[in-house]
Amino acid sequence: MTRSFSIKTILLADAATCAAMGALLVLATDRLAGLTGIPAQLLLYAGWSLLPIAVFMAACARLAAGFPAAPWLAVAGNALWVAASIGLLLGPIAPNALGVSFILAQAAAVAFLAWLEYRALQPGSAAIARAG
Repeated sequence: MTRSFSIKTILLADAATCAAMGALLVLATDRLAGLTGIPAQLLLYAGWSLLPIAVFMAACARLAAGFPAAPWLAVAGNALWVAASIGLLLGPIAPNALGVSFILAQAAAVAFLAWLEYRALQPGSAAIARAG
């Protein structure tokens, strides 16, 4: 049996994960930098950027039924985040193996959320009927 989640539920989960990761990156910047080899400043900026992104995702969830473009903005933003994450590994930084795993794991989680959001937005999706 396949369970469909509404776009609103998926976006709220996305908002929660953004807030949690943002808080982790801000509160544990130095520790994570030491463990991963990712520059502390990058972790801190990424963490601070995730906090307003969490608010944006929650707003998209609230607007999903009345403003259909809102969830698509979330999907596009997630796709850009994944691309930027992969781009980091192609040269600008040189994390250790744990750092590479950390970046790939968070990129995979964001890609999965984007895929869920995309699927929920497809015409005929059971999730669309429950968007509001």
